[in-house]
Amino acid sequence: MPYARAGNVRSRPSLLALIALLAGALAIGWAGIFVRLSETGPTASAFWRGALALPFLATWALFEARSDARAGLVRHRGFDRTVFWCGLVFAADLYVWHLALLKTSVAAATLEGNLAPLVVMLLAWLVYRERPSRRMLAGVALALVGVVLVIAPKLGGGSRDSLVGDVLGVSTAFFYGTYLLMVARLREGRGTGNLMFWSTLVFSLALLPVAMTEKMLPDTWRGVATLVGLALVAQSFGQGLIAYALAHLPATFGAVGLYVQPVATAVYAWWLLGEALAPVQVIGGLAVLAAIAIARSGVNRERASQ
Repeated sequence: MPYARAGNVRSRPSLLALIALLAGALAIGWAGIFVRLSETGPTASAFWRGALALPFLATWALFEARSDARAGLVRHRGFDRTVFWCGLVFAADLYVWHLALLKTSVAAATLEGNLAPLVVMLLAWLVYRERPSRRMLAGVALALVGVVLVIAPKLGGGSRDSLVGDVLGVSTAFFYGTYLLMVARLREGRGTGNLMFWSTLVFSLALLPVAMTEKMLPDTWRGVATLVGLALVAQSFGQGLIAYALAHLPATFGAVGLYVQPVATAVYAWWLLGEALAPVQVIGGLAVLAAIAIARSGVNRERASQ
């Protein structure tokens, strides 16, 4: 990892990575709202999310490669099997989640998808032997409680038809958790722009055949703007910052930090759709922030003991 030196040098990138992680989570909090406002089919929206982001990500990757060359930094830049599987897993994540958003509430789908930290923690433990600390476990538990409090007021009005959407939402957690863990590992030898470009290209191509069976083009300029926002805000900015952060933070902690996303989604819904935040939701948001602080303190203690 690029910031493995001892002393104060290491704490700075960790703080910067935490800021990037939270900013990325705030950005991807828009994704569910963009999908609901989209004038295309669910898979088509996911395809455009990637396809419209590719020019920006290609520019980022080229700029990054030139910077690496000037600094004498050698990193893997080509396409390989691991990047392919990373993009394919994210394609599955988007496909399932976008279907869930249309069959259940945005709040419920967001909550269910954010069970991903539990998947990350389990896989990191089983595959990479990264045993979570007690503070990390406490942070995950408190964050999950906070997310439930944020979403709870919106979960009561569901119908039987939403059951399928809820099952899809829970399935999303498995795919997204696997994707986060793969990104954390891939970022050890790749730049952020490079990884984002290749993985986005893979998932866009993977989704295209299904997208072509749906309504592909929006009807209005508002629909176009919605797809552009999904591509630039959620994919390029949001996922890009998260990929950067995961190179400098443990994957389990990074997944806990992403609990900010459903809190952000609730705030955006209040701002754009006039859905007032109940007191219990405010308490839930504060619980999420406290959980991140607890998890981060656990990471700092582990580093201090090394």
